[in-house]
Amino acid sequence: MGLAVQGVARLEAGPRHRRSRDRAELAAPPLGHALRAPSGGPPVEAAIKALVRSMAAANPLWGAPRIHGELLKLGIGGAERTVSRLLQKRRSPPSQTWRTFLTNHVRDLVSVDFFTVPTARLRVLFVFVVLAHDRRRVLHFNVTEHPTAAWTTQQIVDAFPDDSAPSYLLRGRDSVYGHVLAYKTTPSPEPTP
Repeated sequence: MGLAVQGVARLEAGPRHRRSRDRAELAAPPLGHALRAPSGGPPVEAAIKALVRSMAAANPLWGAPRIHGELLKLGIGGAERTVSRLLQKRRSPPSQTWRTFLTNHVRDLVSVDFFTVPTARLRVLFVFVVLAHDRRRVLHFNVTEHPTAAWTTQQIVDAFPDDSAPSYLLRGRDSVYGHVLAYKTTPSPEPTP
């Protein structure tokens, strides 16, 4: 039994057999290579590349579909994907994150919210709170049994008398804030002389 195993190992691992096997692997194409069709199309002419780029520069709102359509009207064929590959990628300026916005505008930022308090008589009271973020302090609060949009709007008006309203007001999307609150917190345009 030991002889047969040694003989097989010598036959497979011999230097002559290994070299011929390696040559055969190098000469053979990779698996599935013969089945694959050649990819890519004919190269795009330099004049067409320049035309696509000049159309994109002259009309910045046009995308690949529109430019492709215009090229077809001019009698220049090609795929829309080819046009999109010829266009330069638009780099949008980086926008600030939510955390950066909060850091930059913490002095102008106020939050409003409700929370509930159950009473000993099994009633539920709604507490309206206005919080300033710069010092983490309560600016205003009030309690009601039935909050309405008009009551909530009046609480905001009471919290910020005169022109002390903040630039940014964070609130939930609850219907208790209503359309009146959105109207009251929107700055009015300056009168023109």
